[in-house]
Amino acid sequence: MSKNSLRVVRASEIDLKEKVVAIKRVAKVVKGGRRFSFSAIVVVGDGNGVVGYGLGKANEVTDAIAKGIDDAKKNLVKIPVYHHTVPHSIEGKYSGGFVLVKPAAAGTGVIAGGAMRAVFESAGIKDVLAKSKGSSNPHNVVKATFDALSKMRDPLAVAQQRGVNLSKVFNG
Repeated sequence: MSKNSLRVVRASEIDLKEKVVAIKRVAKVVKGGRRFSFSAIVVVGDGNGVVGYGLGKANEVTDAIAKGIDDAKKNLVKIPVYHHTVPHSIEGKYSGGFVLVKPAAAGTGVIAGGAMRAVFESAGIKDVLAKSKGSSNPHNVVKATFDALSKMRDPLAVAQQRGVNLSKVFNG
């Protein structure tokens, strides 16, 4: 994610809702056997274009989720949302995760897999078509989705940059 294209937002200014994307039990092999702990990936958002994700690891599930929420609040970004959908089609990639995101007509709903669905719902995107075409690992899918959303261009900014009105941007 390039920081120059994203607008970073402070968590203290907004009311955030959190969604747990995945919880995994991980093991560390030590001399006496296995030590189990938990890893949780969490997405937070205000439902109005501000969204972030975080990873938390701890010996208890609740502690891992709390750490993930704290981490997600530190990584909030503002993404463009236009009529409850994304402004244009885009592809995102992170490691083995590859996602395709397309705008959808009003009333379509969120057509996306589990990890992507959590990101879109937290961001306030209600109508979108999305496909995960690479790794099904939730970490990579969430990061690839954030990569795609970070590449989105705001239609109002594009219209101002080109010196035309908003309908000209969409209709050519």
